[in-house]
Amino acid sequence: MRSSNPVFSRRGFSRDNGYAQFNAQQPQAGGPAVGTQANPYGQAPAGNPYAQNPYAQQDLQYGAPQAPATTGRMTMDDVIMRTATTLGTLIVTAALTWALLPVDEANLNKSYGIAIGAGLVAMILGFVQAFKRKASPPLILAYAALEGVFLGVLSSIVDNYIASGAAMQAVLGTMAVFAAVLIAYKAGWIRVNRRFYGFVMAAAMGFILLMAVNLLFAVFGGGDGLGFRSGGLGILFGVIGILLGACFLALDFKQVEDGIAYGAPKDEAWLAAFGLTMTLVWIYMEFLRIIAILQGND
Repeated sequence: MRSSNPVFSRRGFSRDNGYAQFNAQQPQAGGPAVGTQANPYGQAPAGNPYAQNPYAQQDLQYGAPQAPATTGRMTMDDVIMRTATTLGTLIVTAALTWALLPVDEANLNKSYGIAIGAGLVAMILGFVQAFKRKASPPLILAYAALEGVFLGVLSSIVDNYIASGAAMQAVLGTMAVFAAVLIAYKAGWIRVNRRFYGFVMAAAMGFILLMAVNLLFAVFGGGDGLGFRSGGLGILFGVIGILLGACFLALDFKQVEDGIAYGAPKDEAWLAAFGLTMTLVWIYMEFLRIIAILQGND
């Protein structure tokens, strides 16, 4: 099952330099993934470390398989550390941008220009990484830094001229969603299966299509386009966006969990960090827009 995250949906985690997808369908403990595709990493899923695993069979000659830390396989600690580094870069850059590039009413258009420019370059870097065969830490950190500039300027504008305190409220909301989804996922309240994946993907495609149409009408027709991002409809679509972001997180957690179970290479933790960062930025932006609509004149 591939995540709906733009990074993971491109190819999932890779095996070395290849594009092989792991977990094409729901994996079963003690054997390869259901269907025709075997584990791309050559490692058996948790529950049966030697089932159809040529590397594990070789390990039998020398004793038990080596721990992930000594074999270059991805661990949860790797994912946590890479995610903390990526998000830390984004947060520090956003804070520095807010402090060093203060937004004033006379230069509001210039500030918008800086935000849009940084956002576009970050988007390009994101697409480049998404289509690369291997994770590139410098590219991922550059994306995070530019995304931080974009969010720093935009948050400053919203906080100072539209809704005071909006940035902190959006941060707290994003953290709450992340914690809630993680708890629900670990407790088994969210079942990530093919049906869940199909529903989320269909909903996400419909949402993005509507937002793209609204943007086109706003660019060429002026105003708020079709009104999907302002007023009552804006709040409704903002809530839908947050719910979709929560679903993305569940899919990303499943992708990371399966990557660890199947012995993904250690450097794939950077892709996990990249994808999770993109999802959290999505959720933050939706919260920021809702708060701006509720407290100000969007």
